[in-house]
Amino acid sequence: MGMLLTVSGPPGAGKSTSVQALAEAFELQHISGGDIFRELAAEAGMSTVEFNQHAETDDDIDRELDERLREIAITGDDILLESRLAGWLAGEEADIKLWLDAPLEVRAQRIAAREDKSLEIAKAETEARETSESQRYKEYYNIDIGDRSIYDIVLNTARWSETEVPNILIAAIHRYTVDDDEGKFAVEGIEYEF
Repeated sequence: MGMLLTVSGPPGAGKSTSVQALAEAFELQHISGGDIFRELAAEAGMSTVEFNQHAETDDDIDRELDERLREIAITGDDILLESRLAGWLAGEEADIKLWLDAPLEVRAQRIAAREDKSLEIAKAETEARETSESQRYKEYYNIDIGDRSIYDIVLNTARWSETEVPNILIAAIHRYTVDDDEGKFAVEGIEYEF
């Protein structure tokens, strides 16, 4: 039986850097909700900002994306599933659920640098996107995205460097144990019974 790891968090939290390191460390296939969303936007001939705005009035977009991710969580083996709702969508199928975060100002600075835009624009767009997504998650699924109680690890990525964050997560996952008698999986030669 394979491992299912979920990584969630808001834009600019440092997920991209961490998921690459985690996928490599545990030999997991990385599936990104953002990549699937961008593919859907491209298919519709829209930018991601336009497509996100369109998704506010067309709930089929979110539902299609979420259904694809849920199906992957249910049927996939050795997967790292990354999306804002990955932990919620994977539910009990996930072995470990991670939430990465950072203060808005830090995240906006990262986004501004990455996307070559002003800090003010990055901050305004990030806040608008988060508000929009939060409302949709509540309306569609009755999910409070601010509820961190479903996650095994919640980490403020602003407190460590981008190379330290993956190391912290990898160390925590190596120490992960399962207390269930239905199967087992191995992490770098260490066999965990469950």
